[in-house]
Amino acid sequence: MVTRDRSVVRQYLDHLHHEMALLRLQLKLSHRPVTQLHWGGGTPTFLDAAEMTELMHLTAQHFNLSRDNSRDYAIEIDPRTVDREKIDLLRGLGFNRISLGIQDFDPGVQQAINRIQTVEMVSALVDYIRERSFHSLNFDLIYGLPRQDEATLAKTLDVVIGLSPDRISYYNYAHLPERFLPQRAIDRLTLPTAEQKIRMLSLITEKLVAAGYVYIGMDHFVKPDDSLAVAQREGHLARNFQGYTIAKAQDLIGLGVSSISSFDRVYAQNTTDLDAYYKALDENHLPVAKGVVLTDEDVLRREIIQELLCQRHLDIASLQRKYNIDFMTHFSEAIAALRGMEADGLLVIAPEAILVNENGYPFLRNICMAFDEYVKGHLQSQTVRYSKTL
Repeated sequence: MVTRDRSVVRQYLDHLHHEMALLRLQLKLSHRPVTQLHWGGGTPTFLDAAEMTELMHLTAQHFNLSRDNSRDYAIEIDPRTVDREKIDLLRGLGFNRISLGIQDFDPGVQQAINRIQTVEMVSALVDYIRERSFHSLNFDLIYGLPRQDEATLAKTLDVVIGLSPDRISYYNYAHLPERFLPQRAIDRLTLPTAEQKIRMLSLITEKLVAAGYVYIGMDHFVKPDDSLAVAQREGHLARNFQGYTIAKAQDLIGLGVSSISSFDRVYAQNTTDLDAYYKALDENHLPVAKGVVLTDEDVLRREIIQELLCQRHLDIASLQRKYNIDFMTHFSEAIAALRGMEADGLLVIAPEAILVNENGYPFLRNICMAFDEYVKGHLQSQTVRYSKTL
């Protein structure tokens, strides 16, 4: 929603308010505490102070926002869009975790993606966020960007380590110019190859682990005393649409265009088209475009994928008792697909468990695909094929 026309913001906020009111009526969730809140999906700080305050008050009007110190209220920020006053506002509104969209610190890479932000500017912002006592500071970075190579990436990593965020997410750049118009200005020839991206991910892991970070999985690194690292050690780390979490919330409510909600066995996604979103709410019904009700088999496979993503270990004996199945027979196709990865040293398959080796951590997506019935023809043992999901 990047526009100079503030009436566009007004229209969106009004419809978001209407969606909240409809959800409250239909789901009867107003009495349940909201332990996790996340503003993201773009640049929420594009909203001005009055608009952000209004949005938080509207949310509090329709949902039971928690005042507990253990709540996790996070917001994604483009560092170029905030100053000290806006950081003060966010803290006052109840946010206690900030994710800074850094992407990369190399000037050449920043120029290629049209996102100029100096190390000095980000460093000053980091200092003030810490001064305001936010519980956690996250950096969101990207590898595989145009003009990026191992040398520039190493320098960016040195800066990141020096700034010492609590959590680091290093995402793979997905070049989809047919979906994202700004990417059409990027020359494909300036993008790293698949083999280069594998080396980049290895470099990221090596440098961050050497600096003391714990590799949680799926591109996420945290400090050893972070709640996510503690949860993983204790065996109760979870994952939802927002990433890794310590809270296995029963329900996740998504608001706004393209947002996704989950309620036990139901997943639902709002329309991705803004006009359709407005039209649905103007007609007084929720803007849900698609949804699915999970079968018993879906629930089983979801648990397997969750365990592999969060614990990198699967207790086969426990699953057999819980679901009354013969695991090796039930998942014979998946096991056959994983044998190539086992031969490559990415994991170990034993009668009682599946254990992902350290070499297999970067390929957790590929490993989990073996248990995803909705993905067909997805596994080949060649390393170059693994890189498609990096």
